[in-house]
This record gives sequence, C-alpha cells and structure tokens, in this order.
Amino acid sequence: MTTFNLTETTASKISSTLTRLRHQMGAPAVGMVLTLVMVVDEAGQYDAVRAATEAAREHPSRILVIINRDPAEPNRLDAEIRVGESSPGEVVLLRLYGELTGHADSVITPLLLTDTPVVVWWPGDAPAVPAQDPVGRLASRRITDARSTRDPLATITSRLGGYVPGDTDLTWTRLTPWRSLLAAAFDQPVGKVESGVVEAVPDNASAPLLAAWLSQRLGAPVRVTDSSGPGLTAVRLDLGGGGRLEVTRGDARLATLSKPGQPDRRVALTRRATSELLAEELRRLDPDETYSSALQQLAKGSG
Repeated sequence: MTTFNLTETTASKISSTLTRLRHQMGAPAVGMVLTLVMVVDEAGQYDAVRAATEAAREHPSRILVIINRDPAEPNRLDAEIRVGESSPGEVVLLRLYGELTGHADSVITPLLLTDTPVVVWWPGDAPAVPAQDPVGRLASRRITDARSTRDPLATITSRLGGYVPGDTDLTWTRLTPWRSLLAAAFDQPVGKVESGVVEAVPDNASAPLLAAWLSQRLGAPVRVTDSSGPGLTAVRLDLGGGGRLEVTRGDARLATLSKPGQPDRRVALTRRATSELLAEELRRLDPDETYSSALQQLAKGSG
C-alpha cells in the first residue's frame, strides 16, 4: 500500500493526487461502489479505519475519514492518502483545524464519488439528529453506534426522536443472528407466546431493541433483565400451556435452542466484529423499516 501525506492542502489537491496515484497503479476509481464517510476522533480512528477497510473488501469504497482537531488553531487541512494494488478502495484521512472543523461538509463534497451512494458512519458519539447534521445531509444512509457512547441505553432510547428513513444503528445490526434464529424457531407452530424475557449484561443497548422487536412481532410483553454476560445471553419466551421456547448463550459463540417436545439443538451464534456489522449495513442502502418499527415499540415501552 502507498501512503501519501499532504499538509496545508486543499480538496482539489487531494482529488488530483488520488487520480494520479490510481492511474500510476492502474486501478481507476470506477470499481468503487460507494463513498463511506467516517466522523471520528483521533483516538478512535485506528480501529474505525481498520473496520472500514475490512468491510470495503466486500464493498470497494472511497473512505473519507473526518478527524476534527483544535478549532482554535489557524485554518488548515492535512490529508493522509492510502492507496494500494491489494486495497479494495481508497482511504483519505482528513485532519481539520480552525474554522474548518465546523465546515467538514464543504471539505468532503468535492471528494465524493460521482453517481454513487454516500454513507456516513459515526463510530463514537453522533448528532442527535444525524440527517440534520451538515455531513449527514450528504448521505442516503447514516450509521450510528449507541454502544460506544457514554450511556448506551439512554442513547438508543432517544434514537426515535431524531430518526429519519435511512438511519440505522449497529446495536440493531448486532441482533441480526438472534432475530434470524428466533424467526426460524417459529417456522413450525409452537403455541402462542404469553410473555418473554431478554437477558443481557447491564447497559447492553441491543437488549431493549430485541425485546421491543419481539414484543411487537409476538403481541406479548417482553422485558429485559440483567445477566453476567458476555453481551446478550438468553431469550426466554413463555408459551400457553406452560411450555417455553429458549435461546441461551453463555460463551459468545454457541447457543442452545430449546423448544417444547424437541431435543435441544446447538447453533452457532457468534458475536461479530465491527467490520462484519458495517459490511452488513453496506449491503442495503434502502431505509430499514423494521428498525424504525422496533424504535417505535421501544419508545412505547419506555413511555
């Protein structure tokens, strides 16, 4: 991989450098399918860039990383460009100083790939209304992650207030294997669900979302209780007639599915890396209506 540094530069110079580097390597930008914009601080940029780069192996992208530095310094834009023959796209780290920290949207607009979707990801703290953020307005898809905030439960509960179609949160994406397994468990009739419990480590933001989704889908109250973890550990659904459907997981890798009248079954239910979660979200660029419905149900329960 080739790394090229530009100090006190402009978006125009960055764009021309990207074009020149790609032509030198014989890898034009036409193979890239989207622009992924990340808004992250200096401390979190390494892990976030690594996750985005791994996700780009499935979705070749131009990855623009916005890192706001000291707004009290003179205006300056520094860029670090990473391009390589084995790289699935391009990575541009943009460090903004001075008044530029308040105008990141103007900085990145000339660097967006033409005629391709724009996705914005906030790996850490995100705006209360991502779609109204200047950078968020440029995107058709906006990804947040309540788990990485100071108060994950309060954050995910507040997401409905700022929700706009196209928003999603990685706390919801983490539930995909759980939702798939639970949906499959009802492929054969098991009886009416009367109530349920989701067990998870305290402050797990995915747990109330899963409980809200189950409550809405099953038409029954589902509450959240604490467990010793790691992460989500169990879903227990009480059925009419005294039966119970359970999915229990104790090691973050394998789960046990228990259904009335059937032997227990061991199934894979692995906790996934951030890169896998991000890759999943990049597969769909349309609004996630199921996530929206789960947020609405969560808000009802919180109320």
